[in-house]
Amino acid sequence: MFNSRLSTITEAGLLRALKVLESAKGVKARIGGKPLTLFCTNDYLGLSHHPRVTEAAKVAMDDIGFGAGSAPLISGHTIYHRRLEEELAVFKGAEAALLFGSGYLANTGIIPAIASEGDVIFSDSLNHASIIDGCRLSRAETKIYKHCDVSSLEALLKQFGGYNRRFIVTEGVFSMDGDIAPLPEILTLANEYGATVMLDDAHATGTIGASGRGTLEHFGLPPGNTIQMGTLGKSLGSYGAFVAASRDTIDWLVNSARSFMFSTALPPSVCASASASLNIIQEEPERLGRLRNNAESLRQSLVQAGFKVIGGGTPIVPVLVGKAEDAVRLASSLLEAGFYAPAIRPPTVPDGESRIRFTVSALHTEDDIEGLVKAVTHA
Repeated sequence: MFNSRLSTITEAGLLRALKVLESAKGVKARIGGKPLTLFCTNDYLGLSHHPRVTEAAKVAMDDIGFGAGSAPLISGHTIYHRRLEEELAVFKGAEAALLFGSGYLANTGIIPAIASEGDVIFSDSLNHASIIDGCRLSRAETKIYKHCDVSSLEALLKQFGGYNRRFIVTEGVFSMDGDIAPLPEILTLANEYGATVMLDDAHATGTIGASGRGTLEHFGLPPGNTIQMGTLGKSLGSYGAFVAASRDTIDWLVNSARSFMFSTALPPSVCASASASLNIIQEEPERLGRLRNNAESLRQSLVQAGFKVIGGGTPIVPVLVGKAEDAVRLASSLLEAGFYAPAIRPPTVPDGESRIRFTVSALHTEDDIEGLVKAVTHA
């Protein structure tokens, strides 16, 4: 049925296939019997294998079992869910928080719950697919502004004023470009034009800000009325997502976000492990320091070697290659050299902007980084 379509994307260098990790610990893994160093994991702080994180999951499983067994509004909301929500609210400086099954479920649940027909959403052109789909599901008008361009955003805010409610949706750290949204200017415009800001802090939580609390802390901004989404499966080394906001916003989402209401709750052990990670982040700030040093070391080494590196100030270090087939070729060469960093191609990024998106962890060593740069240079 799909042979012709598969042939088309294969010829364009866009065919994707799953690779099976036979073992993985930190940034070291094995694929097809070959030992590899991962430069593609979002486990930025290296917490997924931390003994306290895994032990917390085991204790919760012994206490209450593995699966939650039901949706949160039925019998799936346990003491582990409630505790994590309270901790996340404090961590994000918000009145309350609510857990979702994944970042995709969060964005496709939150946006249609807060925006609807008769409203308008202003969305950054490089926002994540889950934000794009959330906007579509909302049935609100969606206006796209140029990436991180506040002039473009203001022009749209001026042009489209005749709506019930107005929302600005942006990622804090953009997942494919590794840059940071100009949040101070966005919030200023939001206040001026009566808009509510929803901030996707999936890649910012645990990576930017003085203590890893994300984009607002990075810029020294108070939460205000900002709706903050974040994930548990990146810096927190667990799984799932959350939203942190005012108490009435959270209460509304409990009663209206369909991906929350009609999905089985996260396993309690997942919540317990995320709680342990939150504590570690606050108790061991040196992890964040190592992450930042590693990211800057890789970025500067690649720039000095003559590669076109975009973004900055985050652990996402993308090297622009251009053609999809060239990016695939580079990724294959790196795999042969012992480094796993897949090619990022359309439709994830625009045509002509295929890349290798290196992600750095606090667990990477100087030898890991030097070895990767050498492998890229000689590919």
